Amino acid sequence: MARYERTGNRKTREQRKKVKVPELGYYLIVTDTEATERCYFNGIRDSLPMEIKNKLVIRVVETKTRDMIDKCMALTSYEAQYRMPWIVFDRDQVKDFDDIIGEAKEKGIGVGWSNPCFEIWMYAYFGSMPAMHESWTCCSEFGKVYEIKTGQKYSKADIGIYCRICKNGDEEKAVRIAQQKLEQCMRAGKMKPSEMWPCTTVHELVGQMKRKIKNPKLS
Repeated sequence: MARYERTGNRKTREQRKKVKVPELGYYLIVTDTEATERCYFNGIRDSLPMEIKNKLVIRVVETKTRDMIDKCMALTSYEAQYRMPWIVFDRDQVKDFDDIIGEAKEKGIGVGWSNPCFEIWMYAYFGSMPAMHESWTCCSEFGKVYEIKTGQKYSKADIGIYCRICKNGDEEKAVRIAQQKLEQCMRAGKMKPSEMWPCTTVHELVGQMKRKIKNPKLS
């Protein structure tokens, strides 16, 4: 099938050859919030070593919750082989939480979900993922711990949040804690993400990217 430029003109074979594929991957992350997740993943992007910056691309896009999958599909339909699509979102008050996750997986989209909220994942950087069912409670309690650990007030729009939690916490330990919580839920017979709390799969995305950064030759 012929490929076309946005103007509708057919792209030549020579033009297609000029597209440079990032060695370590092109992560397309679609989320339903303009604050926390964007700041966090942009923080990972900005923290990449200079020798990695051109090899690993991280792009964060926001849209409405129910539009995340369509947005992913639309953005990956053009040069799809160069992108690794993920959606990242919270249970919070999302009624179709499990359905969205299931549909995304069926379409080959990775899912970094958090129950009850993204803060439960960041909590793990400080050594625990406490049992909290409501997102507002989780955000509030995380804010208290964050201020104690970093000396800064917690703000969802803080562009330096990733650097702060890494500096004052332990990312490798966070990944281990999150994996343990996920396995605990599964052993308890909880298979629906909406029933698994506190729990997250954001660590799968972060862990994958970090392995590429640490061992680029093995990617």
